[in-house]
Amino acid sequence: MLEPRSVGEITAIIKARLESDSRLQDVWITGEVSNFKQAASGHLYFSLKDSGAQINCVMWRSSAARLTTMPRSGDAVTAHGYVGVYEQSGAYQLYADILRPAGVGDLFRQFEELKRTLEAEGLFDNARKRPLPAFPRRLGVVTSADAAAFQDVQNVLRRRYPLVEVILAPTLVQGIDAPAQIVRALGRLNARPDIDVILVCRGGGSIEDLWAFNDEGVARAIAGSRVPVISGVGHETDFTIADFVADLRAPTPSAAAELLTPDVADLRQHIDRLSARLDDTVRYAFDSRRRGLADKQWALKQVSPAVTMRSYRQQITGLTRSMLAAQRGRIGLARERLNSMGIALHAASPQAILERGYALITDADGARMTSAGDLAPGKTVTIQMHDGQRRAVVEGTDGNE
Repeated sequence: MLEPRSVGEITAIIKARLESDSRLQDVWITGEVSNFKQAASGHLYFSLKDSGAQINCVMWRSSAARLTTMPRSGDAVTAHGYVGVYEQSGAYQLYADILRPAGVGDLFRQFEELKRTLEAEGLFDNARKRPLPAFPRRLGVVTSADAAAFQDVQNVLRRRYPLVEVILAPTLVQGIDAPAQIVRALGRLNARPDIDVILVCRGGGSIEDLWAFNDEGVARAIAGSRVPVISGVGHETDFTIADFVADLRAPTPSAAAELLTPDVADLRQHIDRLSARLDDTVRYAFDSRRRGLADKQWALKQVSPAVTMRSYRQQITGLTRSMLAAQRGRIGLARERLNSMGIALHAASPQAILERGYALITDADGARMTSAGDLAPGKTVTIQMHDGQRRAVVEGTDGNE
C-alpha cells in the first residue's frame, strides 16, 4: 500500500501540473460575466460561463486599474490570463490580467428581447397601473417561506401596520422550477376573494438568481392579476421584467412593505386631529343651539302666550336631548376606535413582546444574536428582559452540554 499523502501535497501536485502546461499559462477565454464583485482592496472577483461550463476568475487591483470600463454581470467579455490553483479552497481559477468587451451577454439579450415584446403589447403602460389600497386588510405574499426577504416584510408590517393579515403563497424564487411555481402561487392568491393586494418579492442576487422574475409566464401572470401587484425583487439597482409589469415597483422587499401600508403612528396622529375637530364641532353646535335658544326665549317674551311658550320649551328640550345623545354617541365611538388603535399599537411594541417572556440577546458590540450558530461557547452576551438586562457566558452548543 502506498504511503498516503496529505491534502496539501495532492493540491501542490495538481497546481504544478496545471502551471507546467503552457496551454494554460497564456490563454484567452470568452464567456459571460457572472457574480461580479469588486472588493474594497480593488481586486475583482467574478465567473465566466457559457451554456456548458463555468470558471471562477480573479483580477488583481494592478490589472483592474488599467480597465477603461468596469464589467457587469451579464456582459460578454474576452479575458486573458493563466489558469492556476487557489490552494486554500482547492479550486482552479483564471488569474486574468486583460478584460475586453465581447458584446451583450445572452441573458441580457433575452431580457431585452422579452422587454421589447411585452412593452409593444402595452403591458408596461402607466394607464393600466392600478393604485394600491390605502388600508389593506389581507396581503398576499409570493416568495419563499424561508427567505430573509419574507422576514423583513413581516418585521416592517409588525412595526407599521399590525392590523394587516399576511397570506403567504410559498414558492421557489430561483432555479428552473421557480417560474412555474410563482405563476401557480399568483393563481392561488387571485382565486381568493379576500386578498386586497399581492406582493411578489425576494432578496438580491446575481442576474441568474433573479432570472425567474424575467420569465414571460411570470410577467403575464402579474399583468393578469385580479388585484394590484407590487414587486420588491432584489436590491435598488436590480430591475426585472416583473418590475415593469407590476402595478408598482419597490427597490427592496422592505421598501415594498413600507409602500403597501400606512404607519400606525401617523394614523394615531390623524385620529387625534379628528378628535380635536370633533370637539370643536360639538362646541360650536352647543354655542349655536344656545344662541338659538336665547333668540326663541326673547321671541316668547315678546308675544307672551303661555301655550305657545310651553310648546316651544318642549321642542327645545327634545332637540337638546337628541343633540346631546347623538354627540355622546359619536364621542364614545371615536374614543372606542382610538382605544382599539392604542391597544393594537401597544401589543406590537418591543416592550410588550419582552413582557410576554421573550428576550433580546446581543454580543459585546451590541449586535443582535439571531441564530444559535452565533452563540459560540465562551462568548459573552447580554440578555435584555422587559425589566432589565443580565450578562451571560455561553457554555455549550446544544441541549446535551
